Amino acid sequence: MKKGLRWKIILTLAVTLLALYLAYPPKEKINLGLDLQGGIHLVLQVMTDDALNIETDQEISRLQDQFKKSEITYKTIVRSKPGEISIQGLSPEQEGKSKNILDENFQEWDYTFIGETASLIMKAGVKQYLKEQAVNQALETIRNRVDQFGVSEPTIQRQGMAGDRIIIELPGVDNPDRVKNLIKTTALLEWKLVKAGPAADEESLLSAFGGTVPEDAEVVRGDPKRTEGGYYLVERVATVTGKDLRTVRRSQDEWNTPAVSFSLNPEGGRRFEKVTGDNIGKQIAIILDNRVISAPRVEDKIPATSGGIIRGRFTAEEAEDLVVVLRAGALPAGIRYLEERTIGPSLGADSIRKGLLSCIVALLLVMGFMIFYYRLSGVNAIIALILNMVLLAGALGYFKATLTLPGIAGIILTIGMAVDANVLIFERIREELQAGKSVASSIATGFSRAFTAIFDSNLTTIISAIFLFQFGTGPVKGYAVTLIIGIAASMFTAVFVSRLIFELTVGRKRRAEKMSI
Repeated sequence: MKKGLRWKIILTLAVTLLALYLAYPPKEKINLGLDLQGGIHLVLQVMTDDALNIETDQEISRLQDQFKKSEITYKTIVRSKPGEISIQGLSPEQEGKSKNILDENFQEWDYTFIGETASLIMKAGVKQYLKEQAVNQALETIRNRVDQFGVSEPTIQRQGMAGDRIIIELPGVDNPDRVKNLIKTTALLEWKLVKAGPAADEESLLSAFGGTVPEDAEVVRGDPKRTEGGYYLVERVATVTGKDLRTVRRSQDEWNTPAVSFSLNPEGGRRFEKVTGDNIGKQIAIILDNRVISAPRVEDKIPATSGGIIRGRFTAEEAEDLVVVLRAGALPAGIRYLEERTIGPSLGADSIRKGLLSCIVALLLVMGFMIFYYRLSGVNAIIALILNMVLLAGALGYFKATLTLPGIAGIILTIGMAVDANVLIFERIREELQAGKSVASSIATGFSRAFTAIFDSNLTTIISAIFLFQFGTGPVKGYAVTLIIGIAASMFTAVFVSRLIFELTVGRKRRAEKMSI
């Protein structure tokens, strides 16, 4: 045997054995997508105006501090719309001082003065940036929550390159409601001192304050599942928030009921220690998403390094879910569900059967045509085609790719594309034989001349598939993945392996005068 043929045989065998090793067993190596395994498909919309409201409220607080330092009097500073602030009751004499403050400290806002009213509008570029950041942060937070929940091979991405919608596909989920609640929870956690409450209604709650809410306070409702319900009057500024958490885990309280224990970072711990030391005997409300889940009484100063515990009549599952959302961080804005589809496992199993049947039928039809039209040379193409399927399965197993129904369609298309390469080569060989050239010369010329056309057509298809993978959603990505891998494998099987088979069969005959093609 020629030395050149020996290394080609060794390479082909090595690649084949490696692909078989990577693909076996397929149930463990190749993940199934939503349409094959069952699960849920969600389309969410991020309420980006919430992010603008949060930024606007923070700027109002900063503006109040600046006016207080500069002794500028006013009646009210309120948020009129997301990204818009209205200042009422400014005297015309203070307009100059006010403009100086705005020019120096609020450069991201445009302002106008009309009489005793000043209006601030957030600049368009800043608005767009905050909305974009809100969607990106929501995407990352949701991904962290789903990862901690333990869903295998989830798809979480924006719908298109811009916009406020997020697509989530979670294969194999058997409790959709729990996952939806886990995703939707904003998880804004705050500790605030309680001024009054709980009370059955707002009127009785505010009776000691003249029936109005003090400027430094706000009314928050108690979560009836976690507390006795009612209304609480709490300080507007939080002592610590979820951002100050260092660790959080599920635990049990002194009555062995599920709870959540936490510790704070150094800065949050120092603030917590001071507030608890200065307010012994008072209640401090633990507020999750604007609902009081617990309002324990401060019995002693809590050291900065000791942390604490959150009680709220949790079940073990609810405590675990709270830990997940707190670890992943709070959403920057609320979200709402625009679309929900649930796919049962039985429908997925039916899709697998039909998909595999279509692959087998396509493979058999192509094999039958190749043998009928190209005779024994068709066997060469069939061997290359089977090896192509083995390499495709091995690559899917190595990358732990997710196989979807469109992915099966990509495999079927790959079968046609792989055979197309053999057809180009065989037709070239036929032309050379008809021109009177020898078998060996016709094979060599046929492969060399067909290679350029095969390479160009496969390259353009791969480029198209890359764009599908980059900008497509989950099922479309599955189609693109199998198509890219299959076409890349066909370049090896149709050109390298197929030629090796010809060289082995023709090489046995010292002077082959004809071939079955």
